[in-house]
Amino acid sequence: MISKSRWRLLAMLALVLVLMVWYSISREDRYIELFYFPIPEKKEPCLQGEAERKASRIFGNYSQDQPVFLQLKDYFWVKTPSVYELPYGTKGSEDLLLRVLAITSYSIPDSIQSLKCRRCVVVGNGSRLRNSSLGDTIDKYDVVIRLNNAPVAGYEGDVGSKTTMRLFYPESAHFDPKVENNPDTLLVLVAFKAMDFHWIETILSDKRRVRKGFWKQPPLIWDVNPKQIRILNPFFMEITADKLLSLPMQQPRRIKQHSVPWWSSAGGFYSTFQLLKYFHPCLGSSWGLGGGVHKEGKRQT
Repeated sequence: MISKSRWRLLAMLALVLVLMVWYSISREDRYIELFYFPIPEKKEPCLQGEAERKASRIFGNYSQDQPVFLQLKDYFWVKTPSVYELPYGTKGSEDLLLRVLAITSYSIPDSIQSLKCRRCVVVGNGSRLRNSSLGDTIDKYDVVIRLNNAPVAGYEGDVGSKTTMRLFYPESAHFDPKVENNPDTLLVLVAFKAMDFHWIETILSDKRRVRKGFWKQPPLIWDVNPKQIRILNPFFMEITADKLLSLPMQQPRRIKQHSVPWWSSAGGFYSTFQLLKYFHPCLGSSWGLGGGVHKEGKRQT
């Protein structure tokens, strides 16, 4: 029989858990409001720099000289100095990263670059999208960015079928990327640890697969075109963690293999908008960034 003191302890722990969940949701809703740009029903003039101005209210002054995706030339002849290790920098991972960048790409498609006004939307996997019938509206955007393994197949009426980019890390990679993406979708790796670079290298170069060092087993066979892979500049993670989430910039010397990165939750949403404003000028919206959609009884990451 449980004593009264233990009941009090359990009650206190439950209260703390409820407060933590409430705080997380309140923070997410706050930034959804700050970054929400509803698509106009009528054709209106493009408000150039609107996304950048909204982001500047939170992030203040920052360098726009940073490329969105990492490039081979920055690591081939001269190793780009980085203050931080992953996920905020590339310190200590330069040699591994060099091999990955040699077989991937960094360019932004001409179909996006040529647009004078880019209307962008970030689509998560939140349950708020269920029965929303927003699919056609989402597909009207020039750039549709999806996070992690947010499902598309079977939910097109609610989430659309267009995917310009999908940001992911190994543990959130869909086992069959061709099912949930378009043939020209850019797959943007958000590296959380050096092992993430090792994983993508073994996949793309068909080397001996990596099985340890992940909190969840990533795909061992991943049928993708290497030229569709992009590596997100860790600078965006640094700014997000420092300016938005106020996280400590010094990482523990050993990251637990079974720990879920902050990117897998609201962090992915915040970092995406950091990337979004670099599609200048770009107007953006966000949908489905709450609880996970359940597919065949399983919660999506």
